[in-house]
Amino acid sequence: MSLGNFFVAVLLVCTAGISIPFESEARSMDHENMPRIAIAGLAIESSTFSPAQTHEEAFHARTGDDVFDFYPFFAPDSAIRNEAQWFPTLKGHALPGGIVTREAYESLVGKTLKMLKANLPYDGLFFDIHGAMSVVGLDDPEGDFIKRVREVIGTKTIISTCMDLHGNVSQTLAGHTDLITCYRLAPHEDAMESKRRAVTNLLDRIKSEKGKPAYKAWIPVPILLPGEKTSTRIEPAKSLYARVAPITEQAGILDAAIWVGYAWADEPRNHAVVMVTGDEQEAVRNAAEGLAAHFWDVRNQFKFVAPTAPFEECLEAALRSTEQPYIISDMGDNPTAGGAGDVTWTLREILSRPEFKSADGPSVIYASIPGPDFVEQAVQAGVGQKATGMAGAMIDDRYAPPLELSGTVTAIRHGDRHAETEVVVRIGSISVIVTKKRKPYHYEHDFTNLGLDPRKTDIVFVKIGYLVPELYEMRAGWMMALTPGGVDQDLERLPYKRIQRPMFPLDKDMDQPDLSARFITMSQDM
Repeated sequence: MSLGNFFVAVLLVCTAGISIPFESEARSMDHENMPRIAIAGLAIESSTFSPAQTHEEAFHARTGDDVFDFYPFFAPDSAIRNEAQWFPTLKGHALPGGIVTREAYESLVGKTLKMLKANLPYDGLFFDIHGAMSVVGLDDPEGDFIKRVREVIGTKTIISTCMDLHGNVSQTLAGHTDLITCYRLAPHEDAMESKRRAVTNLLDRIKSEKGKPAYKAWIPVPILLPGEKTSTRIEPAKSLYARVAPITEQAGILDAAIWVGYAWADEPRNHAVVMVTGDEQEAVRNAAEGLAAHFWDVRNQFKFVAPTAPFEECLEAALRSTEQPYIISDMGDNPTAGGAGDVTWTLREILSRPEFKSADGPSVIYASIPGPDFVEQAVQAGVGQKATGMAGAMIDDRYAPPLELSGTVTAIRHGDRHAETEVVVRIGSISVIVTKKRKPYHYEHDFTNLGLDPRKTDIVFVKIGYLVPELYEMRAGWMMALTPGGVDQDLERLPYKRIQRPMFPLDKDMDQPDLSARFITMSQDM
């Protein structure tokens, strides 16, 4: 088009009373037509068998645009980020621990609701939770949370919920959510993939105008097992969870999920659950009942993911090993499952062993024990100097009292997100990691940042259960020790009073349960 003709065209358009938006204005108009989607969530595993309590600061809550930093798929230039108007409110994620105080819960929920009110209305909400939060005075915190969210955002908004497979799904939670999914791997290598799936399912249902799926099948399965017996690395969980993805490809089905549940809380909602959502009732029913039946049929095949034995037996096996490192999981006080993390029983046993009294004995790393008193003494003394101070049993002293540690400080490190300050003290041939606040040790750099080389260490003790991928690949040998604590793996020793009974494996000879699908009320009818 010539310049003259262009001006003529503009003149004609303007004369007709029609305006031509600039490119930036056009983008703005498109933006206004995008779905409005909020983001919110709180995540923690809370053991009610631990004396610990979790306070608000433990959640390290992010608000506003800082919430995006938690999710790689929400990067500024990502496709998902540009498909909707996003309204992130509050996302809190705490290390597993003790029951959450009511004050902390009310504060975090209150802040979330206030932020949700600020940008109403919404087409959707991405509800990112764990599912195993316990709160003082509440039996179903996630159910209470989502119910209060609904009171703010209304029933038209589509809620898409993503959860840990070790969470619990009550009928209240299932009713108020519309789309629901959970991780399909344990360890949770697919955590972000699952969260992304929850978001893309939500976007698809909004943009296609299909809205809420017509059917939600919910089946409670009376099984309660620890994660260390239900890892998808081994059978039968490996094959059980492998059935989920193909089901979602069937006509009429949107998503399917299996929750193992959380074994270390004594609440009525703590048990396994199967859920399937979709638009064709019989397809949803058959898929849910098939998964539940298979889960029940293989219940006697679940076993620990690694050889498991009392502490003494694990240690003797490690001492006989000629390969490095031999890893022993100190499971009973596992802070990644809800333990207080400060039980001193195992460390006391290690320090009493004659093999480790001399500096040239078998090399050992113990990771870790909280001890703010010892940390303070070590920082004052400095690297290379001797320090003496108390550690452990400040919260959970039921199995052993606090320990007096005395040895040479070999490392001091400040600034860790969880531990705040970490020190290493050498006692004989043992390097004990002492932290200001509890911290699980998952990665090689957790050790190398402190001058330790786990690959060249004879025995490495970690306060976790099944090994996360990096430690799993590192191991030359591995056993899980049946040690005491708030997440005791011997479930029959736990004083359950409130879970629904009968429950496998606590009631091994129970009758066949009713595993027929219960179709949950749609959220708009709750």
